[in-house]
Amino acid sequence: MTYVVTESCIKCKYMDCVEVCPVDCFYEGENMLVIHPDECIDCGVCEPECPAEAILPDTDQGAEAWLELNRDYSAKWANIAQKGESPPNAEEYDGVANKFDKYFSPEPG
Repeated sequence: MTYVVTESCIKCKYMDCVEVCPVDCFYEGENMLVIHPDECIDCGVCEPECPAEAILPDTDQGAEAWLELNRDYSAKWANIAQKGESPPNAEEYDGVANKFDKYFSPEPG
């Protein structure tokens, strides 16, 4: 099992999860984070830290597609080990549905 970041992170990117990760397995895109599934030690400390509830175990229903996206983009984006600034309008996008189709950016952070 590993944890994955889902579309709830898009345009929110709070980064509270980065601060608690003991193995620094988060990678930063322009408007979301991903977890490298082979680096994640399945400790789960990141999940409750996410205000947008964007982090799920890969065993949860619907998480399978996010596993591949996390794997793919963790190989393309830079590793992040410290919490950065969230977008100033993050709260406006928290809870918005279908963010992947509308707002996902493949660009690195």
